[in-house]
Amino acid sequence: MKHLKHTILALAIGQLAAGGALAQSNVVKIDGSSTVYPITEAVAEEFQKAEKNAIKVTVGISGTGGGFKKFCRGEIDISDASRPILKKEMEACAAAGIKYYELPVAFDALTVVINPKNAFIKQMTVEELKKLWEPAAQGKVTRWNQVNPAWPDAPVKLFGAGSDSGTFDYFTEAVVGKAKSSRGDYTASEDDNVLVQGVTQDTNAIGYFGYAYYAENTAKLKAVPVVNPKGKAVAPSMESVIDGSYEPLSRPIFIYVTEKAWQRAEVKKFVEFYMKHGAKLSKEVKYVPLPAKAYTGNIEHLQKGKLGTVFGGTAEVGITIEELMKREAKL
Repeated sequence: MKHLKHTILALAIGQLAAGGALAQSNVVKIDGSSTVYPITEAVAEEFQKAEKNAIKVTVGISGTGGGFKKFCRGEIDISDASRPILKKEMEACAAAGIKYYELPVAFDALTVVINPKNAFIKQMTVEELKKLWEPAAQGKVTRWNQVNPAWPDAPVKLFGAGSDSGTFDYFTEAVVGKAKSSRGDYTASEDDNVLVQGVTQDTNAIGYFGYAYYAENTAKLKAVPVVNPKGKAVAPSMESVIDGSYEPLSRPIFIYVTEKAWQRAEVKKFVEFYMKHGAKLSKEVKYVPLPAKAYTGNIEHLQKGKLGTVFGGTAEVGITIEELMKREAKL
């Protein structure tokens, strides 16, 4: 999957080139979630080809929180988000006069990964994950047998999302029970490729990130089946997300578009292209596409000026594709 392999340096060079070569109005600026990045980058590549590079699209990865900060300051047109916009972000946007459209683009299976040489972890419960990641574990839970006495007396090496990441918010809400509530003594990054490298280089490592980064590295990583509320250990996959059994780590992912940006012809073209090809490209980069009516519904919301969010600014865990579709229909 070539789309994941662009470096931040390449992105920065692309942004500089785009700014220098074209009038600002011919650039669509996007930033935010590293989880959503693979889809948006794939769409951007195909779109620029279709437009014969007459319109440039720049895609950054400063994390969902970092993206919303820029979005609510009016610095970008579109924000990639691996969770819905939160109340404080809604307030920041409102204070700056930024109105927006919320467009779900796919579902992700947030994936817990270990090194393939780890032979003792066959599955994990949410309780075990909590024991490992909760704030009280900091400096105390440092060996695998402290999480489960059946596991070896070996050091734990933790890799996880940075605090500006929507993946961090969602994982802590789902596992610890409170968003942003986490131990701090772990290797954190908004760049999931850094986390992939960390886990592949240490036999005793564990980490978490979006499914696309696992899918691209299956030879170097092992996904951990997570015990769902019904007591069944379920591995992340397209099928387990669709049937709702991969709980509580299955989640919708989004793009947000400012009302002002949507009125520009190049942004409108790009977003319409995204909705037309998003399902195919989501699948290509190993996310779960939404039903076709979700993408056509997004376009209808844009055309009818249906601004805002259906989530009310609070963190939610465990919403299914079916529930999301019902909620979107009421917007």
